[in-house]
Amino acid sequence: MDKIKVMIADDHAMVRQGLKTILELEEDICVVAQASNGGEAVDLAKSLKPDIILMDINMPVLNGLQAIKMLKEGNDRFKIIVLTLHQDREYLFKTLQMGCEGYVLKDAESSVLIEAIRSVFHDQTFIQPNMTSELVKEFNRVTLYEHDRSLTNNLTTREIEVLKLIAEGMINKEIAKNLYISEKTVKNHISNIFKKLDVNDRTQAAIYAFKHNIKA
Repeated sequence: MDKIKVMIADDHAMVRQGLKTILELEEDICVVAQASNGGEAVDLAKSLKPDIILMDINMPVLNGLQAIKMLKEGNDRFKIIVLTLHQDREYLFKTLQMGCEGYVLKDAESSVLIEAIRSVFHDQTFIQPNMTSELVKEFNRVTLYEHDRSLTNNLTTREIEVLKLIAEGMINKEIAKNLYISEKTVKNHISNIFKKLDVNDRTQAAIYAFKHNIKA
């Protein structure tokens, strides 16, 4: 089985080593490089071409935003997950505008980061669940787009219940426990929701829910 190749870009050696230790406990993930600043991150990414780059924002030489800009402007299609202390929605929105595929806070559980890596590797967007409301607030502020309300009418009562809990940031296991159904049933409902709302992932579904005031 080919492993997901991850590069860690953070200016704190202990953080890098801690992340490496945690990630390499997973059978499908390996850390191929560590960068201590944005400039080194750009150089290593271009030479090693990792599948996923975990990018801190506050770094010397080049900060994370500068490094992201350089990597996203190149010919290579780098997938970047921002791993940061910043909870400000402006940073979240800006990095997504720049083309980043994920945003995770450093105080998140390791399981959240691992889920983010796997999701982004499989071409999904991953925003830490408790940050999705901040993303929606920023989307509302700049009035990016509006979905057709009639799409919601195509959802069953149970699908609307699942959508509300997605918007609350719950993972499948929590949704299953809350609704007294199996995780497999939850996955089926989510698949149907994605198709009916014409969205690709949980973040887009949560945005739709917030935009249309579908809340638990």
